[in-house]
Amino acid sequence: MLICGTGIGMSIAANRNRGIRAALCHDGLTARLARQHNDANVLALGGRLLGVELAKDCLRNFLATKFEGGRHARRVAKFS
Repeated sequence: MLICGTGIGMSIAANRNRGIRAALCHDGLTARLARQHNDANVLALGGRLLGVELAKDCLRNFLATKFEGGRHARRVAKFS
């Protein structure tokens, strides 16, 4: 999990590294979909933009969700 002011800079920097699929998430739904559809393995959050409870909701959803695979797997394979 990465946290900076907006989360944008951290997600950009993280995604420059091989094997990293960082997703900037704003709520529980975006965190869940980042894992489910894009196999994100790093959660990026904006510390100045999210309250504590919303950040916790993002983290809970991110950790509880598995990659769905299927129709998403071919696209995710292209990330490498």
